[in-house]
Amino acid sequence: MSRIMPGCRAAMVSCLGLFVVALIAASPRPAFGQEYRIGGSDVAVYNLAGKVEVVGGGGSEVVVEVMTGGSDAGELRVLTGEIRGRETLRVVYPSDEIVYSELGRGSRMEIRVRDDGTFGDEGRGGDRVRISGSGDGLEAWADLRIRVPPGRDFAVYLGAGEATVENVEGDLRVDTGTGSVDASGVRGSLVVDTGSGSVVVQGVDGELSVDTGSGSVEVSGVRGPRLEVDTGSGSVAGQGISVGSLVVDTGSGSVELSEVACSDVMVDTGSGSVELDLLDDVERLIVDTGSGGVTLTVPDDLGARVEVDSGSGGIDADLPIEIEAVRRTYLRGTIGDGRGSIEIDTGSGGIKILRR
Repeated sequence: MSRIMPGCRAAMVSCLGLFVVALIAASPRPAFGQEYRIGGSDVAVYNLAGKVEVVGGGGSEVVVEVMTGGSDAGELRVLTGEIRGRETLRVVYPSDEIVYSELGRGSRMEIRVRDDGTFGDEGRGGDRVRISGSGDGLEAWADLRIRVPPGRDFAVYLGAGEATVENVEGDLRVDTGTGSVDASGVRGSLVVDTGSGSVVVQGVDGELSVDTGSGSVEVSGVRGPRLEVDTGSGSVAGQGISVGSLVVDTGSGSVELSEVACSDVMVDTGSGSVELDLLDDVERLIVDTGSGGVTLTVPDDLGARVEVDSGSGGIDADLPIEIEAVRRTYLRGTIGDGRGSIEIDTGSGGIKILRR
């Protein structure tokens, strides 16, 4: 039987200890997870950095699972309670300099945050907080998974990060400083507001409002009383829209809408082409673009008073029009029974009115 000398045994124990320490150091830090339940019919959630996933849930409470990340994640606090008449959950960051790597190296944004951890809503005041993709500061963020039961008024305010919404029934608001928003299967009103980021919305049964300072917008399968899209810079695309009122306003970007059933339509773009495909007759249609061509496709039974002005560009109408006044860049007349009203104005670009 071999024997291990005392000195060798000590060396082996020391090496084993170093090996265990190395293993611990190399192991990823486990994510912290905590579940919070919030009652009440009106609930708001606030988080400065991270990803947010909102899904439909059961029961009578909004359930929020918080998973923190970053080397300083342990400094984050989660507060709950009523503020300005609604129940809230707030992820509080104890710094005015936050590092969120998902934002991207060299990227940064600023937002004003109040002492109670709220921001972005109707409350006023607050201190400036900078969120950066790299550099010095509090390296921490929180990813949220939120389950919302039917019939709630629910809002989520996110400083920087992506947000998704799926199969939720209620009145919802998604407000982000920067980051994309993807929503589908919403039954009820939906408001999406992002300072910078693309927005994709599919399958909404209710009123929809989308506002983005910079970023493209795509909507499809929308049914409800009203659809409104406002973007400072970015294209707008839509398909399968059946609403009472449709308003699209973009400072710069093309607008392409197909399979639209709506009696009251207004499209305004500072710069960009417009393509609009109508399924039904209209009571009022206004299209105004500072620069860009306009193509309007209409059903055979359309009836409207028509006035089009292309500024500089030709006019092509592929259906019978009773002409009242015409020149190369201007036309006024009547289509069918003339009960509706169509006005198309472009500073520079051709105008086409085509049959479906």
